[in-house]
Amino acid sequence: MLPRTETLLFCSARAQLVDEVIRPHLANGDIVLLDRYADSTLAYQGYGHQRNIGLIQKVLDFATGGLIPDLTLLFDIEPEVGLRRRQKGGGEWNRLDAYQLQYHKRVRKGYLKMANEDAKRWKIVDASQKPDMVQSDIQNELLLFFSKIS
Repeated sequence: MLPRTETLLFCSARAQLVDEVIRPHLANGDIVLLDRYADSTLAYQGYGHQRNIGLIQKVLDFATGGLIPDLTLLFDIEPEVGLRRRQKGGGEWNRLDAYQLQYHKRVRKGYLKMANEDAKRWKIVDASQKPDMVQSDIQNELLLFFSKIS
């Protein structure tokens, strides 16, 4: 699949998700948790494929109607370690998993750049730790976040 096609498909899916699922839940006062959102498109399709970040951001803004998360957790891990874990986990590899290591390094670098540019929204969790430590860090970040908004 061409990177531009991939980008547009993800943006289309995000537009549908925002209008059909996310906004209605937010309107009801619900908390919405997602495992990936617009920043993932910037990281994978923008930084990973080395495409025009500004242009992708404009398409994403249109697709999401400018909806930005209040909190984003970045599970940071060296790409080599993450790919080994993914392979050992026994799950099926997807097309993105099979990209070269340099692609995954660019994705990580892009995520870290976004996190550093908006440190108020982004919280970095060291995903190289043991699972119970990662879970503890997630709980701490969520407790801190919810204590600030309540």
